[in-house]
Amino acid sequence: MSLLSAARAALRVYAVGAAVVVAQLLRRRLPGFAEPVFPRQLERVAIVTGGTDGIGYATAKHLARLGMHVIIGGNNEGKAEEAVRKIREETLNDKVEFLYCDLASMRSIQQFVQRFKMKKIPLHVLVNNAGVMMVPQGTTEDGFEEHFGVNYLGHFLLTNLLLDTLRESGAPGCSARVVTVSSATHYVGELNLDDLQSSSSYSAHAAYAQSKLALVLFTYRLQALLEATGSAVTANVADPGVVDTDLYRHVFWGTRLIKKLFGWCLFKTPDEGARTSVYAAVTPALEGRGGCYLYNEKETKSLGVTYDLELQRELWARSCQMTGIADVTQEVF
Repeated sequence: MSLLSAARAALRVYAVGAAVVVAQLLRRRLPGFAEPVFPRQLERVAIVTGGTDGIGYATAKHLARLGMHVIIGGNNEGKAEEAVRKIREETLNDKVEFLYCDLASMRSIQQFVQRFKMKKIPLHVLVNNAGVMMVPQGTTEDGFEEHFGVNYLGHFLLTNLLLDTLRESGAPGCSARVVTVSSATHYVGELNLDDLQSSSSYSAHAAYAQSKLALVLFTYRLQALLEATGSAVTANVADPGVVDTDLYRHVFWGTRLIKKLFGWCLFKTPDEGARTSVYAAVTPALEGRGGCYLYNEKETKSLGVTYDLELQRELWARSCQMTGIADVTQEVF
């Protein structure tokens, strides 16, 4: 990718971020803005990837506070132990635990699923939250570009390997739910089917935006599969907004400076950023409803290309090839 193209990709990403920040400021000033109250979730089990800090930690904490058995999936055992301890203390819920899962490794994802299934417990909510943001060019253990491999392919594989348990756990009127965290950055993303790994050129901004776009396409295809097979499972996308987390450590230094000086008033807190994920996971308003793009606990339109059925199909098929799993959609559609 030329320097000019990379600069354009960066400008598009930062322009979207600025627009979201303005919208967040305006919303905070609206009268009557209050945190929603959700029903208790006793006897329900959730997995939250990236639940050791940031939005994932806040999501895990809120689900635990509602009485859920929460399993945090992450690749930092030290952080995880501290996160589990704090959530247990704050929520008075002892059913919070950690299982190691490195989304940059298909082997690790498979081992995580095996360990989870050995527990012989149901799975009612899967929150695909973990991710990397605008990191320097690198590859996963399996040779995939890091944004595409961690943010998208890792969650694609994880979800597919847990789909049987989700189906067994859901019931009519009490569906299991898959919540996938994307970003407004997907609005400026472009899916290059001829170079999903950004191997011919690289822009951290473009790679990040592509991974978030892929997550939306994946969610819509997954929802179509679930509906076609009559499964009591739904799949929705959660957009947290611009949130003050450590993910910004790799962005342009000027953005880091703005975050340091004004993040407290311009950015959402992790607790605020987690609200839409929690809403998608537990609200009765979404019972039996999937295929939604949710922002600020409301359904909105995603990028037009995300509704392209052929693009959804092609990405799903390519993803199955990359992860080595069967494409079950061929038998359904």
